[in-house]
Amino acid sequence: MILTAHQPVYLPWLGLFHKIALADTFVFFDQVQYLPKDWMNRNKIKTSSGEIFLTVPVFRKGHREKKTSEIEINNDENWQNKHLKTIKLNYSKSPYYKKYITFFEEVYSKKWVKLSELNEHMLKWFMNELEIKTKFLRASDYEFSGNKSDLVLDMCKKLDTELYIFGSMGKDYAKNEDFTKEKIQIIFQEYNHPIYPQMFGEFISNLSIIDLLFNCGPKSKEIIMSNNISKDHIFEIYRKQDKSFQDVIE
Repeated sequence: MILTAHQPVYLPWLGLFHKIALADTFVFFDQVQYLPKDWMNRNKIKTSSGEIFLTVPVFRKGHREKKTSEIEINNDENWQNKHLKTIKLNYSKSPYYKKYITFFEEVYSKKWVKLSELNEHMLKWFMNELEIKTKFLRASDYEFSGNKSDLVLDMCKKLDTELYIFGSMGKDYAKNEDFTKEKIQIIFQEYNHPIYPQMFGEFISNLSIIDLLFNCGPKSKEIIMSNNISKDHIFEIYRKQDKSFQDVIE
């Protein structure tokens, strides 16, 4: 089995969906510590004035002692109305606005208490629209132990994993020799960001998935995967067993 995982992210970027599409199983890692100024509660979209952040306000008191699944949204702020209005203002003339806007109207009409629940709901919808069939698991439903590389290894062992896909930052902490000892292959994703049709002039990369969806609709998955390693490529490498994954993926 090919496994990957990631912490809850608000309106994720394209690279996350590439990583998920490469795997048989994805673990929604809602058990990590909340990180302020990270991507758990914010992301970027494009406007006529350039890129801007959409940020979900959260109660941060005591966050160092809380898991992401425990972080609550600060609904004293009218963030839902602001996010919906901003999306409508900047994507109302996009080619696929009518196809997707109803989902956002429904999402922002509900009162969300936990940040991870909002992120999970939206991620599953994005995966469905992109026709990504990867199995979805929630870390909070298991008892994974350890930190960083040890945590990933424990998860791999408990889920009977043959190959694990780290993000590119995994190179900074993965203990390769531990995975080798357990006969678990690892690769590090290096995502080549595609250029696709956008509104408002010069192309801006690393935006939320919603920018791609509103502009490219059903072609979005093909664009996400273009010029990047595919699942079939991973299988081919795995079968040959004559060259390290890292050599090939780079």
